Amino acid sequence: MKMKRLIALVLCLALAFCLVACSDTADANTGDASGDASGDASAAAFETTSTWKPEGTVSIVVPAGAGGNTDLSARVFAQYAKELTGADFIVVNANGASGSVAANQVLEAAPDGMTFLYGHTLVNVANIAGITDYNYTAFKLGPTFAKDPAQQLYVNPEKYADLDAFIEAAKANPGQLQAVTEVGAYTYYELLAFQKQAGIELKLVDGGSNSDKIAAMLSGSVDLMPGSYINCKDYLESGDFTCLGVPTENRSEIIPDIPTFKEQGIDLVYPDCDFSFYFPPETSDDVITYYEDLVQAIHADPEAAEAIRGVEMTPYYLSAEESAENEEWMYNTIKEIADSLA
Repeated sequence: MKMKRLIALVLCLALAFCLVACSDTADANTGDASGDASGDASAAAFETTSTWKPEGTVSIVVPAGAGGNTDLSARVFAQYAKELTGADFIVVNANGASGSVAANQVLEAAPDGMTFLYGHTLVNVANIAGITDYNYTAFKLGPTFAKDPAQQLYVNPEKYADLDAFIEAAKANPGQLQAVTEVGAYTYYELLAFQKQAGIELKLVDGGSNSDKIAAMLSGSVDLMPGSYINCKDYLESGDFTCLGVPTENRSEIIPDIPTFKEQGIDLVYPDCDFSFYFPPETSDDVITYYEDLVQAIHADPEAAEAIRGVEMTPYYLSAEESAENEEWMYNTIKEIADSLA
């Protein structure tokens, strides 16, 4: 009797093993998302002309803290890059010193495609401000992933109803109205350009992080704040902020109801925030091709494109070569502003 029970047990175990093996094989053949084969199936769906591919986890170094537009759009890329390729992409927040903390981290990394900087013209502004001795040319440019319109200027509507009211108050109180920024950062030169074109003089104060600047605005301790729409839209809707204008050539599709400064008689056009990939200088062309193909594949996915719009940005592709040309224009434009007001 014992021998019969033992034989029956062995047969049951063998049958169970076969069922599990057959199930695993079916999952591998069908690319079932519940199995480990999902990454392989996704990777097969991503077509690239590059012979390079990630081996391990890719670090996306972001020169900002969590929650801002830089961080959020980098996380959109990381999510859909993993879905397409099966590789892991993580966001590494390294804010500080006008982006130079993150930039230096990438410049010191191996040029193997596994580490890159993600941001907008930050390395140019840090160089113009004298914080670093290098600009975008110290890196090998990759593609551009997304666009955010040049930061808008916001005020408290209880103090200033519109742009004309703000300019009138600034002219009546030269050097007294406070505009919050980060000295030597992207918005610092934007405010210098605004002062020049509007014929006013403001008191530029260093306000720290985005949340610190917003708190200063809400408390009434400052009069003007440059900001991205994603950080300010809730305050616009609540009536705590009003937007004076957008320093772009044409109205942005993100905020089509907000007029440009040019429409209002102020000839101010400032570089947009075009979010690009910056690699260590010795990175191979094959790596760059891989990321160009990957960005285009992500943009082709309607769900991914909508996710980019969900963080109040526009899907925007430039090749590595076009990105380098765009960086040169942005560097020269902001440097001209700095030199003219030195």
